[in-house]
Amino acid sequence: MTTSPPSPSVPMESRNAVLAAYLDYFRATVLAKATRLAPDELRRSRLASGWSPLELLKHLRWVELRWIEWGFEGRTFEEPWGDWRDGRWHVDPDEPAEEVVAALRAQGEHTREIIMATDLAEVGQPGPRWEGAEPPTLERILLHLVQEYARHAGHLDIVAELSEDERPE
Repeated sequence: MTTSPPSPSVPMESRNAVLAAYLDYFRATVLAKATRLAPDELRRSRLASGWSPLELLKHLRWVELRWIEWGFEGRTFEEPWGDWRDGRWHVDPDEPAEEVVAALRAQGEHTREIIMATDLAEVGQPGPRWEGAEPPTLERILLHLVQEYARHAGHLDIVAELSEDERPE
């Protein structure tokens, strides 16, 4: 994991690289925070809202899929809300945590490839993701993803603090 966020004073080759670096940093931060939890804590909720850290990881994978693949790229998905069941995030009890983590990492690699190969001003494909609105640019989508990850990294800070079984770094 990158131990610190990209420094604003260190030059990067492009705005694409800056956005990719921040997204990579926050994704790695979320993964590190969650995977430091004991296996039973990864599946347990300590919050009134009821979500578990593993459900959060699965949610973030699907968030990237919805924004990048379904939205920006315009791919067709039978069920783009695969992280939801009965109105909330869901992970099947027999779904291996390692698969959830691997899926998030793979999604992140795909997102990085798109970021580095695409002009930030390019507009997403029209489709059901936008519910009739004009598709946003890649840059706007990436800024949304960065804030999503940063917000959820803070949520995991609280969960880790409430957990009695956090593994040492």
